[in-house]
Amino acid sequence: MKIKCDFCKTEYTIDRAPTTPVKCAVCGHTWVVSTPSRRGAIMMFIAAACALLSAIVFVVAVVVSNRMDDVAHKPLVAEISEIKTVKGADGVAHYVVRGAVVNRTAQIYGVPDLVFVSMDASGNAISKQKFLPSVPVLDAGETVEFNHVLSGTTDGVAKITVEMQMGE
Repeated sequence: MKIKCDFCKTEYTIDRAPTTPVKCAVCGHTWVVSTPSRRGAIMMFIAAACALLSAIVFVVAVVVSNRMDDVAHKPLVAEISEIKTVKGADGVAHYVVRGAVVNRTAQIYGVPDLVFVSMDASGNAISKQKFLPSVPVLDAGETVEFNHVLSGTTDGVAKITVEMQMGE
């Protein structure tokens, strides 16, 4: 801690605040050293806490805004939950794709046709198959599950995706 003589302005460095008056070694002036105020540290803490709170509010606002934009642009979402391989009566392996279409809004939406895309290891489309969901419309927040056997073989297929065919 630094202290300064009130009279001659000589500065001293001490370990802790003295409890008795201090006498200057240069001019002989005696004065009482006041304890340092913690107000500055408290104000700095409050300012940092406010800045952190502001940053959190900003991030939450951005995330919620992006989520709302995402729902506005994609009210329905089709997701694959499981892909199994089954053998037909002819002994040929086929994929069974299981999943759901979800209405993420508070409105009724018509369910579009689903298109299953089989891709090779390079991401090139091998085949596309259209599938009609079991319900024509989804009420607000509703989900419809699908379970479809793809007609092609499993040869060369590395990935299967589902797309919604909007108004063609």
